[in-house]
Amino acid sequence: MPAVTVADVTLLPRTPLADLLATRPRPVISLSTAPSGFEGEGFPVRRAFMGAPLAAIDPFIMLDQMGEVEYAPGEPKGTPWHPHRGFETVTYMLDGILDHRDSNGGGGRISDGDTQWMTAGGGILHIETPPEFLVASGGLFHGFQLWVNLPRARKWSPPAYQDIRSGEVKLLASPDGGTLLRLIAGEVGGHSGPGSTQTPIALVHATLQPGAELDLPWRADFNALVYALAGRGSVGAERVGIQAGQLAVYGAGDRIVVTASEHQDRRTPALDVLILGGLPIKEPVAWLGPFVMNTRDEVVQAFEDYQAGRLGAIPAAHANPHNTPTSVVESGNE
Repeated sequence: MPAVTVADVTLLPRTPLADLLATRPRPVISLSTAPSGFEGEGFPVRRAFMGAPLAAIDPFIMLDQMGEVEYAPGEPKGTPWHPHRGFETVTYMLDGILDHRDSNGGGGRISDGDTQWMTAGGGILHIETPPEFLVASGGLFHGFQLWVNLPRARKWSPPAYQDIRSGEVKLLASPDGGTLLRLIAGEVGGHSGPGSTQTPIALVHATLQPGAELDLPWRADFNALVYALAGRGSVGAERVGIQAGQLAVYGAGDRIVVTASEHQDRRTPALDVLILGGLPIKEPVAWLGPFVMNTRDEVVQAFEDYQAGRLGAIPAAHANPHNTPTSVVESGNE
């Protein structure tokens, strides 16, 4: 899991020491294991938020861990052209290569440690595929895609695209030097990541060496989630056990505590986690397939606009988006 790394973590800027008297650690209120499934043309995913109430993950909608899978020649898969409206997609590559194109002219190629941030806003079409040479050769593929909701006032904003190179990510170390933090977006401990967000959030990829403890300041008005990508350890000051493929939801407080186990597997020598949170939007959510709106009628309108060609132009041949479910998921986050 290379993403972005450094030879000497101790040379990096540090996150601040936790004020143990003036702040309180967030308790862990739930721990769940992500089920496995398939996305797009058949690449494997783990649905990190599956089963979590939308109110607990607000302002996020979905988090998919893509892979980790070692493809044989001819096996790498992507997604066909498909629409989105009402939210943002954030795709972060740990290993492998992914190409993106969209109907608004955005796109590019991302690989180890790169991020693409697409604002669907009022509507966009896009495609995500491995490059032809990777399909021919096969290889390792591992990353994640996060869906970030947009508030009602910004759901109709113009589509946009950000290409965040691995070298732009803000690298930090924990006070004891035992954790490398890659700050992709938002502000943590007085440091800011390069991602420009429509919704106030923070997104961190952290690697904890065996036995390391991370005590990270976190905005009290944000929710707080930790998803384990690899390795094992514990979450919270109460040290609830966590391992790869599990999501921890934290309660109220000022700090997030994560600890890596002293002994890790040979294949995964450290604990790798995503740490994310944001300011809850607290608006009704109506979600069907590639559209996340506030009402059922808005979702129906999005499908009608897509079928009428009002979400952009794509090549004539395209497939049904996202194995669309048959019912709208609605939540009254008010």
